[in-house]
Amino acid sequence: MADGAQSDHPAVQTQLNRLEMLSPGRDVLGLERISELLARLDNPQNKLPPIFHVAGTNGKGSTCAFLRAAIEAEGLKAHVYTSPHLVRFNERIRLAGQLIEDEYLAELLARVLDISEDITPSFFEATTAAAFLAFSETPADACILEVGLGGRLDATNVITNPAATGIAALGIDHEGFLLSPEEGAPNDPMVRIAWEKSGIAKKNAPLLTQKYAADMLHVIADHAADMGAQHFPRGEEWDATVYDGQLHYKDQVGKLSLPLPALAGAHQADNAALAIAMLRHQDAIAISDSALKAAMGWAHWPGRMQLLIAGPLTRLLPPDADIWIDGGHNVSAGLALAKQFADHEAGSIDLVIGMLSNKDPAALIAPLNEKLASVTVIPVPGHESHGLGDYPKVDTPVTEADNVSAALKALSPGAGQTVLIAGSLYLAGNVLQANEQVPD
Repeated sequence: MADGAQSDHPAVQTQLNRLEMLSPGRDVLGLERISELLARLDNPQNKLPPIFHVAGTNGKGSTCAFLRAAIEAEGLKAHVYTSPHLVRFNERIRLAGQLIEDEYLAELLARVLDISEDITPSFFEATTAAAFLAFSETPADACILEVGLGGRLDATNVITNPAATGIAALGIDHEGFLLSPEEGAPNDPMVRIAWEKSGIAKKNAPLLTQKYAADMLHVIADHAADMGAQHFPRGEEWDATVYDGQLHYKDQVGKLSLPLPALAGAHQADNAALAIAMLRHQDAIAISDSALKAAMGWAHWPGRMQLLIAGPLTRLLPPDADIWIDGGHNVSAGLALAKQFADHEAGSIDLVIGMLSNKDPAALIAPLNEKLASVTVIPVPGHESHGLGDYPKVDTPVTEADNVSAALKALSPGAGQTVLIAGSLYLAGNVLQANEQVPD
């Protein structure tokens, strides 16, 4: 099933099966199919509350989580569209603060598929159309959209008048799609990624961006100017830094001192800062400073540097062991993990890793190498993944196990043990489900 989409609700599963038969494993970019599909649905994307559109290689989902937290802390309601899901497909579509109900989801998917068979939309195009339908039919104060892949040709990019757009951290990922030869596209891989992401810029809408290399920033600025977007780069129009245990933010409006994000990882301060900048550079909805402060503790984003709570998996290890999960799978994610565990002693982390076959295991292994006590390779359930022989040599033995439970049982227990389960969001979802910790 595309994106591992399964449901325990028969009506939803029926529609997911229809979509799988229509577009088996198909992942394509372009706006032609989604535009035609939405036109047949009377263009629901034009009937949404103020839209906050977020792209990026890493951090775009967390930025969306901070946006949602701030909007809800203000007492407002937000629609949210993110991907992929971890356990239930419903996680992708949050209606006015609540995950979409199964019956309504099944109805929406049926409406989309009934009129689109001759278009043969991809999995993401069909589900994006269903999300836009739901958002147009349910009252809310704001709408948060996470780009699925790239930006310029992503299905979410049919929107025309966002309240604000933002680009999070950039890195190399999805090379087969985003780095394919195209006339007019930059040759340098990182500049090409920046060019693709900048495609979400819209006329008269603020575009907030993080700090990037000069050539990357230049191509973003050029595209924003071509589109008539208002570009606000970090370090020039706004900035943020962490010191004295707080996140200090500033822009032309003034300065803010906020609590550090409750989400684990030093990089989350950057994602929070981008969300703050997006909210403070738009005038479609009003968000108070107190709501921004509350958002630092309210934001929740499962599967990203998440500590497992007590459950069936944690009970396989001694009570003092910590089990972390993270769905990162590229170089940027590996560096973020290394920074998160920088204070750990050498040889103190047991890594359980499962990576899709189109990802590079060295991206995670290399930055963590000196911290590793052991490495256990497991498959990603339901997906083609790397086997033991595909992993690079490290300074500790590398073994394999059939699944995460078997991997945990085989670990040698130690005082204050730290276990990291990483490599794929699909694996993170499988772990959360096995630990009876399903996102809600």
